Amino acid sequence: MKILESLRESAKKNWAEFQNRARVMVGAATCGRAAGAGEVIEEFKKSLKENGLDEKVEVVETACIGLCYAEPLVEIKREGEPSVLYSNVKPKDVAKLVSEHLVGGNPVAEKAEAVMADEEYRGIKPFKKHPMVELQKRVVLRNCGVIDPENFGHCLARGGYGGFERALSMPPEKVIEEVTASGLRGRGGAGFPTGIKWGFARASKTSPTKYIICNADEGDPGAFMDRSVLEGDPHSVLEGLMIAGYAIGAECAYIYVRSEYPLAIQRLKKAIAQAEEAGLLKRELPNGFKFEIRIKKGSGAFVCGEETALIHSMEGKRGEPTLKPPFPAESGYLGKPTNVNNVETLANIPIILTKGADWFATIGTERSKGTKVFALAGKINNVGLIEVPMGTTLREVIYEIGGGIKGGKKFKAVQTGGPSGGCLTEKHLDTPIDFDNLLSAGSMMGSGGMIVMDEDDCMVSVARFYLDFTVEESCGKCTPCRIGNKRLLELLNKITEGKGTEKDLDTLATLGQVIKDTALCGLGQTSPNPVLSTLDNFYDEYMEHVRDKTCRSKQCKSLLTYTISPERCIGCHLCAKNCPADAISGLVRKPHVIAPDKCIKCGMCMARCKFNAILVC
Repeated sequence: MKILESLRESAKKNWAEFQNRARVMVGAATCGRAAGAGEVIEEFKKSLKENGLDEKVEVVETACIGLCYAEPLVEIKREGEPSVLYSNVKPKDVAKLVSEHLVGGNPVAEKAEAVMADEEYRGIKPFKKHPMVELQKRVVLRNCGVIDPENFGHCLARGGYGGFERALSMPPEKVIEEVTASGLRGRGGAGFPTGIKWGFARASKTSPTKYIICNADEGDPGAFMDRSVLEGDPHSVLEGLMIAGYAIGAECAYIYVRSEYPLAIQRLKKAIAQAEEAGLLKRELPNGFKFEIRIKKGSGAFVCGEETALIHSMEGKRGEPTLKPPFPAESGYLGKPTNVNNVETLANIPIILTKGADWFATIGTERSKGTKVFALAGKINNVGLIEVPMGTTLREVIYEIGGGIKGGKKFKAVQTGGPSGGCLTEKHLDTPIDFDNLLSAGSMMGSGGMIVMDEDDCMVSVARFYLDFTVEESCGKCTPCRIGNKRLLELLNKITEGKGTEKDLDTLATLGQVIKDTALCGLGQTSPNPVLSTLDNFYDEYMEHVRDKTCRSKQCKSLLTYTISPERCIGCHLCAKNCPADAISGLVRKPHVIAPDKCIKCGMCMARCKFNAILVC
């Protein structure tokens, strides 16, 4: 069913012309803007005008290219030549890039990150051979950083809505069969087979009115996968919703998106308006299908990532989960059959319908098909957004794609799955990443956050950090989560303050398992994972905290002792002047001392000392 044939032909022609034109593309997603992309864009416009190029060179805002450590990223193309990607571009660099590259035709090699061509160009390596890119396979991120996300023509030229057109030519049941055959599992964390979930919703007879919901309530610390897709390729998510709506028999979809994502919301609104103008939404299509997409803003509650709590929030109720069954497929939004999928799941759907289930099923592992998008963060050189085939090992992600640990430090752990996941260690580095392997290792896939830690991290403090987040975000509905996690946090605080006992470690393990077994929803059931996984893998660190009252990473303030080296101290008195507790005394030009009973362990003395005379043990 070629409902966009004329528009697509025109879009392909314009895209081909765009690819050949001289242009400056700036990564202006949230990450790029935070790094100064807005100022860089203004400087380019100014410099192009000064050089008489403002009508010859187009300045385009694109989205996250993935190399977040190198933001702001700028791709510059001269007509007839391959484009060059520049990294860490500051406003002061713009004049040189314009004069030497756009005017003079000589790429600025020292700022070049890659050339967007198949072969090396002027000594610059191709983007696809970039160490952060070479092992990736971009399916969900296929358009992110490639197109102008606010240009509907770019979307169509790159195959947008081709999957929807194919879906409309098939019976809805066949669409569900195709998604089921692909092996796609939900990317929101649970990993439930998407096609089976759709089948439940289609088979539901409780009401003829059905709903599709896109869960864009991304709340994990360090996670920005969904945000980047919404900002970089919003039409892929709309198309996924439309295919899902057709498949289950829904006429309306909602995107439940965090209010903290203003750029994503802006681009979604524009994409919806473009789809409506093109006749894809709010209009009956040739086969009788009519669909509408609306946006609901969330208030940032982490628990609203759970589908029943999300539905209650949409209904204007308190965001609390409910016991299942009934599942949303039977009684969801407004009591109607409802299907909830997350952003990444929906962004996979169009390409599955375009290229076929067999193509998708060739990627990944036997039980985890396709790719997975991860937000790579923490103590790693190449912080950014990556997409790898399921089955890629943690070692490949951390050391090849991520470029290893910052400062040459020793790898200690990686937290996968956000607050609901666990901390994996060096013995897990060769574990192929998929749903089942991560669960077996004591963690989980989650939505895709991956935070790397080095030798300077205290794993007891890490567990406390995640549990503190969970306690803060708990809805408080069930006793195991509301009270049990609070007791876990109190025990961790006690241990990091040097007041813990070996018996407390046994209590942590027992209570953590009870919470996992008895909590109402996924938030509570997985909240002890950081505690239990660190107990399993770093028990010696816990023992040092409770038995020796020491923290090897020097992160637990209560277990630190500050002293002054008499050999290094010259008596400059700078530390004493800046001590807020008046704990430092000594004569000028004589070694000073710290009174242990007065020291509040704030570290101000160490920050001010110019002679490295402050020692911490």
